[in-house]
Amino acid sequence: MFKRLCSTAMIFGAAALAPPQPAQAQAMTCLPRAALVERLENRYKEHRAGGGLQSPQQLLEVWASDESGSFTVFVTRPNGVSCILATGQNWTGAARSRPDGVAG
Repeated sequence: MFKRLCSTAMIFGAAALAPPQPAQAQAMTCLPRAALVERLENRYKEHRAGGGLQSPQQLLEVWASDESGSFTVFVTRPNGVSCILATGQNWTGAARSRPDGVAG
Protein backbone atom coordinates (compact mmCIF):
# COMPACT_ATOMS: atom_id res chain seq x y z
CA MET A 1 0.00 0.00 0.00
CA PHE A 2 2.80 2.41 0.92
CA LYS A 3 4.63 1.75 -2.37
CA ARG A 4 1.45 2.38 -4.36
CA LEU A 5 0.81 5.64 -2.50
CA CYS A 6 4.39 6.83 -3.07
CA SER A 7 4.25 5.89 -6.77
CA THR A 8 0.98 7.76 -7.23
CA ALA A 9 2.37 10.82 -5.46
CA MET A 10 5.48 10.78 -7.67
CA ILE A 11 3.44 10.46 -10.86
CA PHE A 12 1.12 13.35 -9.97
CA GLY A 13 4.07 15.40 -8.74
CA ALA A 14 5.88 14.93 -12.04
CA ALA A 15 2.72 15.86 -13.95
CA ALA A 16 2.44 19.08 -11.94
CA LEU A 17 5.99 20.03 -12.95
CA ALA A 18 5.36 19.47 -16.67
CA PRO A 19 5.66 22.63 -18.79
CA PRO A 20 2.41 24.34 -19.81
CA GLN A 21 1.05 23.89 -23.31
CA PRO A 22 2.54 26.32 -25.84
CA ALA A 23 0.47 29.34 -26.83
CA GLN A 24 0.34 28.12 -30.43
CA ALA A 25 -1.82 25.22 -29.31
CA GLN A 26 -4.62 27.58 -28.24
CA ALA A 27 -7.26 28.57 -30.76
CA MET A 28 -6.59 31.99 -32.29
CA THR A 29 -9.27 34.41 -33.46
CA CYS A 30 -8.54 35.54 -37.02
CA LEU A 31 -10.58 37.75 -39.34
CA PRO A 32 -10.06 40.36 -42.06
CA ARG A 33 -8.17 43.40 -40.72
CA ALA A 34 -10.89 45.84 -41.83
CA ALA A 35 -13.52 43.94 -39.81
CA LEU A 36 -11.28 43.77 -36.74
CA VAL A 37 -10.41 47.49 -36.89
CA GLU A 38 -14.09 48.42 -37.26
CA ARG A 39 -14.97 46.34 -34.20
CA LEU A 40 -12.11 47.79 -32.13
CA GLU A 41 -13.04 51.37 -33.04
CA ASN A 42 -16.81 51.09 -32.71
CA ARG A 43 -17.37 48.58 -29.92
CA TYR A 44 -14.29 49.09 -27.75
CA LYS A 45 -13.34 52.70 -28.68
CA GLU A 46 -9.75 51.58 -29.24
CA HIS A 47 -7.24 53.35 -31.48
CA ARG A 48 -3.83 52.35 -32.80
CA ALA A 49 -1.32 52.88 -30.01
CA GLY A 50 1.71 51.48 -31.82
CA GLY A 51 3.13 48.69 -33.86
CA GLY A 52 5.81 47.57 -36.24
CA LEU A 53 7.03 44.74 -38.42
CA GLN A 54 7.42 41.53 -36.46
CA SER A 55 8.88 39.96 -39.59
CA PRO A 56 8.73 40.78 -43.30
CA GLN A 57 5.50 38.79 -43.37
CA GLN A 58 3.75 40.10 -40.22
CA LEU A 59 2.71 43.52 -39.01
CA LEU A 60 2.20 43.63 -35.24
CA GLU A 61 -0.21 46.27 -33.89
CA VAL A 62 -1.32 47.37 -30.45
CA TRP A 63 -4.71 49.09 -30.17
CA ALA A 64 -5.86 50.64 -26.89
CA SER A 65 -8.62 52.75 -25.39
CA ASP A 66 -7.82 55.69 -23.12
CA GLU A 67 -11.48 55.68 -22.02
CA SER A 68 -11.90 52.08 -20.90
CA GLY A 69 -8.29 50.94 -20.56
CA SER A 70 -8.84 47.93 -22.84
CA PHE A 71 -6.17 46.87 -25.31
CA THR A 72 -5.73 44.39 -28.17
CA VAL A 73 -2.53 43.02 -29.72
CA PHE A 74 -2.73 41.40 -33.14
CA VAL A 75 -0.68 40.51 -36.21
CA THR A 76 -1.70 41.04 -39.81
CA ARG A 77 -0.40 38.89 -42.65
CA PRO A 78 0.11 40.07 -46.25
CA ASN A 79 -3.23 38.51 -47.25
CA GLY A 80 -5.05 40.99 -44.97
CA VAL A 81 -6.04 38.49 -42.29
CA SER A 82 -5.40 39.60 -38.71
CA CYS A 83 -5.04 37.24 -35.75
CA ILE A 84 -5.54 38.43 -32.18
CA LEU A 85 -2.63 37.51 -29.92
CA ALA A 86 -3.74 39.14 -26.66
CA THR A 87 -6.41 41.33 -25.10
CA GLY A 88 -6.56 42.92 -21.68
CA GLN A 89 -7.54 45.75 -19.38
CA ASN A 90 -5.83 48.61 -17.51
CA TRP A 91 -3.73 49.82 -20.45
CA THR A 92 -1.27 52.57 -19.57
CA GLY A 93 0.57 54.14 -22.47
CA ALA A 94 4.07 55.48 -22.05
CA ALA A 95 4.47 59.21 -22.56
CA ARG A 96 6.93 60.03 -25.32
CA SER A 97 9.79 62.19 -24.25
CA ARG A 98 11.63 64.54 -26.61
CA PRO A 99 15.38 64.98 -26.51
CA ASP A 100 16.59 68.36 -25.23
CA GLY A 101 16.64 70.99 -27.94
CA VAL A 102 13.97 69.38 -30.14
CA ALA A 103 10.93 71.57 -30.68
CA GLY A 104 7.51 70.56 -31.78
